[in-house]
Amino acid sequence: MFYRCSITLAKMLQRTFLVIFPFLLTWILSACATKRCPQETIKTARSYAELAWMPERKHVRHGKDGHGIHVDTPDTSLSQFGSFHGWWQAGSLATGMAYKWGGFDTPESFLKGLQKGKKAGDVASDTKIRMDDAAVSSESVGVDCSGFISRCWGLPRHHSTREFPDLCKAIAWSDLKAGDILLKHGHVILFYTWQDHLMIGYESGSKPSWKVRICALSLSDLKKKGYQPWRYRRMKRNDNPPIEDSFFVILPDQNHI
Repeated sequence: MFYRCSITLAKMLQRTFLVIFPFLLTWILSACATKRCPQETIKTARSYAELAWMPERKHVRHGKDGHGIHVDTPDTSLSQFGSFHGWWQAGSLATGMAYKWGGFDTPESFLKGLQKGKKAGDVASDTKIRMDDAAVSSESVGVDCSGFISRCWGLPRHHSTREFPDLCKAIAWSDLKAGDILLKHGHVILFYTWQDHLMIGYESGSKPSWKVRICALSLSDLKKKGYQPWRYRRMKRNDNPPIEDSFFVILPDQNHI
């Protein structure tokens, strides 16, 4: 009897551990992450949005990689496959890191990957959303929306949009400061500042092109699209970074996710 009870208890403890382990791991990794200040966060975001690189034909792929994972790079030939948000072209200087589903590259690893012949980006699709991590190609380089935020915050691994609430606290719209995020189901934007009633931020997204870039959106549209403001718990609060003219690039509201 005692033996059977011990076995049952051991199984219960094992199941409990398997349930809480992912949450425990997230907490441990976030606790070990280096604190970030807004200046560091925005500087990192700019390094992605302003990254200059030269695409080549070898960086294009529209088909399966060596592991059977379908890849569509966001080059201009993407229009032949039903999407008009491809933007880079072989032989023409490109600016901004390419979007890659599940991507977590730094500017340095992105450029090194291109030198090795890896593909430049991999756009999201309904199939990739359904497959999640199983649809991430190791033969492409780039960064997705949550990988971009993870890098800006100095996190040690790629975090999904589903995990950010565990790392953050909800804040009021009026309390948004540089380095905070605007989060909705499936997408996240890094907040920089307000300009003429528009939110100025950085994102890695699909519209108007699959890349890291500056974006602008009104408060009413942010709320309509389901975004909510959050603050990373390990963000060191100090004065906001100085505003620079190069940040003021206004894009039409319909060009945002």
